[in-house]
Amino acid sequence: MKDKPVALVTGANQGIGLQIAKDLAARGFTVLVGSRDLERGEAAVKEVGPDARALRLDVTDQASIAAAAERIRKEHGRLDVLVNNAAISNTGMSPGISMEEYLKSTRPSNASLDEMRAVWETNVFGVLAIYQAMLPLLREAPAARIVNVSSGVGSLTMNADPNFTLRSTFGPIYPASKTALNALTLAMAIELESTGIKVNAASPGFTKTNLNNYQGLETVEEGAQEAVRLALLGPDGPTGTFSHAKLGTLPW
Repeated sequence: MKDKPVALVTGANQGIGLQIAKDLAARGFTVLVGSRDLERGEAAVKEVGPDARALRLDVTDQASIAAAAERIRKEHGRLDVLVNNAAISNTGMSPGISMEEYLKSTRPSNASLDEMRAVWETNVFGVLAIYQAMLPLLREAPAARIVNVSSGVGSLTMNADPNFTLRSTFGPIYPASKTALNALTLAMAIELESTGIKVNAASPGFTKTNLNNYQGLETVEEGAQEAVRLALLGPDGPTGTFSHAKLGTLPW
């Protein structure tokens, strides 16, 4: 086990995170399946395979993050790949409510500040907290990779284009949390430029997951592709980029 590369995927008990975990396990990684709920993590591990381990990890809980980092150090001594996938799109979208109805309640004029704080706590602050805790372990690996799972809805350039189809949905809660995540991605890449650790953001596309009440258009297999590609980048691969499997490089 010690010789196999080690990957941590946050929020890996369902959706795209689970698929990324499966794909990395299939490529020879020991995969740590990060999950807020350990039982759900254990269930996911059965799907991922024998080289998966469940890891209780709540990205909004500093004690949980510290305990996870300590366990990884003790059991593996390093981390080769970190995929920051854990994210929430909302805290109060009632079952049965349409995406359109929900989006009307997330305009800058009426968005709930509490909801914005809760979403950013996971999607932005949680990612930075994980990065800070796991960086010493990533530095122990010969060629570590960090992948932040972002979204095209966070692109300022695309949203500034009057012809962008999702422009009307750009708001301060979920979309802007991904804009902030892109900023973090670039900041991390700049910080680690001289180390050989590559940091990139992946857009899965509009994928059918719990995040959007399964209203997406692409499969989780398609949604996981770009994150997996970036996790496996060779020494000549880029850092500080934002990309999608079919669309290629996306503008910030």
